[in-house]
Amino acid sequence: MNDSTAIRPVVLDIWCDLECPDCHRALDDVRALRARYGDRLEPRLRHFPLEKHKHAYAAAQAAEEAAEQGRGWPYVEAVLARTAELAARGEAVLLEVAGELGLDAEEFDTALIDGRHLL
Repeated sequence: MNDSTAIRPVVLDIWCDLECPDCHRALDDVRALRARYGDRLEPRLRHFPLEKHKHAYAAAQAAEEAAEQGRGWPYVEAVLARTAELAARGEAVLLEVAGELGLDAEEFDTALIDGRHLL
C-alpha cells in the first residue's frame, strides 16, 4: 500500500479544560473509543481553559510543553486524574506530574514563566 491509498485515522478533537472534573470523567469515553478503534482514531487535544478554573490556563501551557517533550497524552491523562489537587495546589502539581513521567520539570517551570506556549 502506498501513501496515497493508506487509510488515515479519524481525528477526534477533544476540547478540554485540564482542571475540569467533567473532562476527567469524559476521559473514560476517550479510552473506550481508543480501545475500540485503535490506530484508526487519533485523539487531538484542544485547550478550552475555563475562567472559573484558576490553573487551567497554566495546565494547558504545561500540556504543550509535555507534547514538545514527547509525552503529551500521558501528561494530559495524569493531570486530569488530579483535577482536585490541581485546583488546591496549583502549578506545583503540574511540575510534579512532569517529574513523575520522567519529563524535564525544570523546563516546564521555565516554560510557564517565559510563556513560550501561550495560547
